[in-house]
Amino acid sequence: MCKELKNHAINIRKNIVEMIAKSKSGHPGGSLSSVEILTYLYFKEMNINKDNLDSKERDYFVLSKGHAAPVLYSTLSEAGFIPKEELMTLRTLGSNLQGHPDSKRIKAVDVSTGSLGQGISNAVGIAIGAKIDNSNTRVYTLLGDGELQEGLVWEAAMSAAHYKLDNLVAFIDYNNLQIDGKNEDVMNIKPLDKKFEGFGWNVLIIDGHSFKDLEKSLKNARETKDKPTVIIANTVKGKGVSFMENNAGWHGSAPNAQQRDQAIEEIEAMRKECL
Repeated sequence: MCKELKNHAINIRKNIVEMIAKSKSGHPGGSLSSVEILTYLYFKEMNINKDNLDSKERDYFVLSKGHAAPVLYSTLSEAGFIPKEELMTLRTLGSNLQGHPDSKRIKAVDVSTGSLGQGISNAVGIAIGAKIDNSNTRVYTLLGDGELQEGLVWEAAMSAAHYKLDNLVAFIDYNNLQIDGKNEDVMNIKPLDKKFEGFGWNVLIIDGHSFKDLEKSLKNARETKDKPTVIIANTVKGKGVSFMENNAGWHGSAPNAQQRDQAIEEIEAMRKECL
């Protein structure tokens, strides 16, 4: 499992850097920090493929932190939903790959997102609908840690627990940074585990770059009944690129050609060890 997922993750990381460098615009930091999460979901966990997109029984993914669209596009391409050559059209006029995911342009994008807090709200709605339909559908959503400063997130969290949505899993990309700096300096969100526990969620804390941790936590989520699950994934913003790691300045900046080449070289070197 490690080798297969690792290679997917490296390909996804390289394409994130390439597409943002080509467009000279985008959000590399939070895209790179969540690569392993999306890699595991699309290649191991979710019941979703090119042939079942119209099925009500398939699983759904909502990128609540919509500005991290490059990681979603790159993952969808790696999984065969988007032609690889289309990745290099990111943020260009008329492209399907806009700065935030658009479900009207890409069939494999389940919800158009960008306004923070609305993605998890949509995920709650999809999960409620699946319950009403007695469907086996499971719903996954990914939030940024800075996104938790939005009040709408907590309304959705309250609703998910109230309706006992054990078919819902929310990931928190907990890289501790947002566009203006450290979360604790902008608006402290700690303690996350106690907050979600107080709202009635099953709470798990993992290394968000560990496929083994992802496997164990998602197994736990599937076995948990009558509660939604939140997986607080400790991650590194800009993971895999030395000059981007733990640097809030790379929240929404594009690398130049020299930086792109260095980043690609460093990411390729990650093949030497198992994530």
